[in-house]
Amino acid sequence: MRQRNWLELLSDYDCDIRCHPGKANVVADALSKKERSRPLRVRALVMTMGLNLPKKILEA
Repeated sequence: MRQRNWLELLSDYDCDIRCHPGKANVVADALSKKERSRPLRVRALVMTMGLNLPKKILEA
């Protein structure tokens, strides 16, 4: 059923639809795999702004 909907949607365009079997479609395979390494943690950043900061920015 989904394929029929896509065919109706794409029928207005002049395009060629090509099939890439699972093993040949390396890019999709790489994008669909779960990330194995744990992402780095981001620590909070504390920044204290002085009253003269806008003046320093304007002078720069």
